[in-house]
Amino acid sequence: MKSFVLLVIWLPALALAQNNHTPRTKNEIDKIHQDSKTYISMLENPQRNAEQKPEEVIKSLNLKSGDFIADIGAGSGYFTFRFARQVGMKGRVYAVDISSDMILYMNRHIRDTGINNVATVLSEANDPLLAANSIDLFFVCNTWHHISDRPHYLALMKKILKPGGRIAILDYKKEELPVGPPPEMKMAREEVIKEIQAAGFKLSRELSFLPYQYFLEFR
Repeated sequence: MKSFVLLVIWLPALALAQNNHTPRTKNEIDKIHQDSKTYISMLENPQRNAEQKPEEVIKSLNLKSGDFIADIGAGSGYFTFRFARQVGMKGRVYAVDISSDMILYMNRHIRDTGINNVATVLSEANDPLLAANSIDLFFVCNTWHHISDRPHYLALMKKILKPGGRIAILDYKKEELPVGPPPEMKMAREEVIKEIQAAGFKLSRELSFLPYQYFLEFR
């Protein structure tokens, strides 16, 4: 009986995760985040590629062999392991997440595939726990609005970035969309630009090829 109840609870959540084109309420989003298997299924859903355009995103970042990248809110490693191929053996990708379930999932993938230029970091909510002057690029996809003390986080990012380092922010536009969270859970691009510039960064580029997200790069 207990297993049947768990199945009844899990199946609707899985259906939500597999249908990436269903608008979600805050309650639905919270349920997905509470079930790591469902959340990973959503993050790794092949349908996501059409809207996220990961190969185009990576190409536009002009990564170099030997770059050190911090993937903030790495989740299942959707971008992390793609970055690893780009930076080569001289580079490193730090997959930063506050969820131990996500870290375990990525650690298993690292073990099973033999990737040795990715390091997972179980971080604090407002601290990526990375060394000073160690990162060429902070990559933050659909995560910035989850960070509660962003001024503090930005101050840490300034210390952690190498000279000439960059921050790339990708997040859902603050409007009704067929994907992603509801508008009340999102940040407008203008808000993001204002607070990051207030921390001493300059908007260096804005790319517009993503259908549902803004793509901002700061230096």
